[in-house]
Order: sequence, then structure tokens, then C-alpha cells
Amino acid sequence: MVQLPPETIRPAANRLRRAQGQLAAVVRMLEEGRDCEDVVTQLAAVSRALDRAGFSIVAAGLKQCLAQEDGADGLDTRKMEKLFLSLS
Repeated sequence: MVQLPPETIRPAANRLRRAQGQLAAVVRMLEEGRDCEDVVTQLAAVSRALDRAGFSIVAAGLKQCLAQEDGADGLDTRKMEKLFLSLS
């Protein structure tokens, strides 16, 4: 199990909080009957924020795994591939 350091978690958590606010805005926009183009633009921003948070978490986990004493030999390649692909 990989435990991420606070300096990695903090930026990802901030991104997720921003995405949460953006998603709430998308819901409000839909409920208010806002223009489709505006809603889609905001939804794309939410998607990018989630992707960036996810990639930063996976990258930090990979970096930490490589830094451990068994390094790359201890990595479960299939598991890492599955993590990356789950974000695509």
C-alpha cells in the first residue's frame, strides 16, 4: 500500500475542491436553463480538473513506489497500467 505524503495530497485535494465547485456550478447552470455551450464549456473544465488531480495522485504514487528499496522490480506493472488507463 502506498501512503502519499501531505505535500502531494494537498494540491490534489485543492484541485478536487475546485472541481467540486465547478460541478456545482454546472448543476446550477442546467437547472437555470443556461446555454448549452456554456454548460459544456464548464463541464469540460470539471473534467480537466479531475483528470489533473487523478494523474498527479497516480504519478506521486508511482514516484514513491520507485523510491522504495525494491524500486521498479517491486512494481506491479499490470496494476499501474490499470490505474493509468482508468483515468483515460
